Amino acid sequence: MDIEVKIERFDQEMAALQPKDILLKNTEWQQQYGYFYHDYMTEILEIGPPQDSLRVQQLLTQVLQKKDFKDLSASVTQRFPHLKKQEKDLAKALKYLKYEFPEYETPRFISFVGGFSFQTPIGNDYVGIGLDMFLGADSEFYPALVQSIPLYISRKFTPENIVPRVIETILREDIYPQTHGDVNTLSHMVYNGKILYAMDYLLENVPDTDKIGYTEAQLKWARRYQQDVWAWFVQENLLYNTDYLRIQKYFTEAPFTPELGQNNESAPKLGSYIGWMMVRKYMIKHPEMGLKELFAIENAQEILEDSKFKGK
Repeated sequence: MDIEVKIERFDQEMAALQPKDILLKNTEWQQQYGYFYHDYMTEILEIGPPQDSLRVQQLLTQVLQKKDFKDLSASVTQRFPHLKKQEKDLAKALKYLKYEFPEYETPRFISFVGGFSFQTPIGNDYVGIGLDMFLGADSEFYPALVQSIPLYISRKFTPENIVPRVIETILREDIYPQTHGDVNTLSHMVYNGKILYAMDYLLENVPDTDKIGYTEAQLKWARRYQQDVWAWFVQENLLYNTDYLRIQKYFTEAPFTPELGQNNESAPKLGSYIGWMMVRKYMIKHPEMGLKELFAIENAQEILEDSKFKGK
């Protein structure tokens, strides 16, 4: 079953909008873009509900006249004259996803410019793609944002990251949200490992660096010290630790892992990386198992023991 993906270019419609047409377009877009347009106006631009047309006209006029917004829209238009490659790659990933989860309803994909507020927001029937957060690590805009978006995050704002981030969002938000029962380090490891393994399966020809968000050097470091990192998690009694403040730093974005390595050269998100290696090993032993069955295993301990993972 082939799937066709068409990314709706709301960003281009906004870039072409003239202040005199705001009231007309506001009415049209409520019909055309539904949930997305409501969320865009209320959550992303923070203007307010589109039904308040006079307020929309007043505030949207101000937005359109800002030099920053014009420059950003122009940069997005130049960098992304079309999204054919992303559409093709998304279609391929969704074909595999629908094979595993036939009941999954393919959402609308809508691109937008949001002033660096959201990258891949997910709503009632859509996944948004904030193209201003995929302009390329060399974009002139990102160095000015370091107070709110550090460079170790914005270096991943590349066109190559669009499809991995969209698929990761769908997996985490729609297909397999994390449950509140995932309380210790091991359960977080296995959850994130399953997500990354699913990305292995769904994303052909996407390098591991783009799945987990590592630099080449960080991936090399993680592979080199994989056994040592695992031994450290065990020695520090971290696997069954439920102190969220203590363990969350092994799963969130960071420039490095403070306790490990010299000169801050260690890879971040080492809990996710180790979980990924564990799930990969588990799935090598269970080639007959699909993603749905993997996701259905609630006991992280079962995956650890069955995989016989000891750091390699």
